This record gives sequence, structure tokens and C-alpha cells, in this order.
Amino acid sequence: MDHINTGEDGVRRCSWGNGTLDYAAYHDDEWGRPVDDDARLFEKLSLEGFQSGLSWITILRKRPAFREAFAGFDIQQVALFGEDDVVRMLDDAGIVRHQGKIRSTINNAQCSLEVVDEFGSLGALIWSFEPDPRPPTWDATTPESVALAKELKRRGFSFVGPTTAYAFMQAMGLVNDHWPGCVVRDTVEAERTAFERPVPSGSVA
Repeated sequence: MDHINTGEDGVRRCSWGNGTLDYAAYHDDEWGRPVDDDARLFEKLSLEGFQSGLSWITILRKRPAFREAFAGFDIQQVALFGEDDVVRMLDDAGIVRHQGKIRSTINNAQCSLEVVDEFGSLGALIWSFEPDPRPPTWDATTPESVALAKELKRRGFSFVGPTTAYAFMQAMGLVNDHWPGCVVRDTVEAERTAFERPVPSGSVA
């Protein structure tokens, strides 16, 4: 597979980004740009879990419904969800109605609160697994994603295997896997350079 190709709009992108208009917008405006907002990090970690066994385009198109169902992925609110919320979401055709993944998301919100208590933010833990700069890769996992998945599982998170962890790292900007020649690679790299990494409370950056 070619790493880069030209879309119908004449724009050179990573090949997957030219698959659909939804992908093009996601590729150009979101994927790989560094994120430190806990709600967005939690959302992406949750949606990667829901994607398991499905295509990302399915999840991307359902994202507005997911956001409504999960209170904008506000960690504190989701952590308080109970059985009524599980039943409500199992009846919601706008999302992926998978009981195990719904319960996992609630569990992961509760685990995230413990991370926030310890580190000051979810981002402070996540970004501590940022790898050293390197060229883009097609690999589904990396040593850092294996380590991140292991740490999250140790803390009680579920649906966070190494492949899920690496897709999450790519999307949230911990790596820049836009290929050379991609229209946004240099922009993403500039944003990563300027980005202030979150650090644990009380630490010195």
C-alpha cells in the first residue's frame, strides 16, 4: 500500500485519509495533533475500545451520539453512571450497543479518577509514555504502547490492549505518524514541538 496518495480534492494525504470525506476531515483536523484535555483523551480511549472488531469510520460517524450518551465523556459524570445508564445506552441505536464495552467505559472513568487523584490529570500519565521521535510506522504496536497498555490494565482499565493503545497514541499526538509528503505532517510536527506536555502535579517540567 502506498503511504501517500492524492484525494479527489487534489490534496496529498496519508492513504487512509482519502478513503471518505469523514476520514479526510478527521485526518486533516484531528489525527496526530497533540491533546492534553482529559475529556478528549478519555473519549478517544473509550472509542478505541468500542472500535474493537469494527471499522473506525463506523465509530467516527457515531461519535456525536456517543458524546451525548456519555455526557461529553466528562470523566466525573461517567464514573457515576449506574445500571439505569447501562440500560439507557443498550436501548440507544445511535451508539454501539455492546454491554461489555459500555460497562468498560464506566469502569475506565472510575479508574481515570484514581489517575487524576494521583497525577493531577489523566494526560500526565498518558504523556509519560511518549516515545522518542522516530519515522512513521505501519506497526500495530510499539514497545511504548505495550507498556502503556500494561500500566492501564494494572490500574484496572479494560479494553486497552497494545494495539488499541497505539491507535490512541497516534490519534492523540504522542507520535506523528503522518507520512512525509502528507499535507499536514509538518503542521502536526510544529504543533507537537510547541506543545506543553502535561506533567504530574508538583513535578517540574
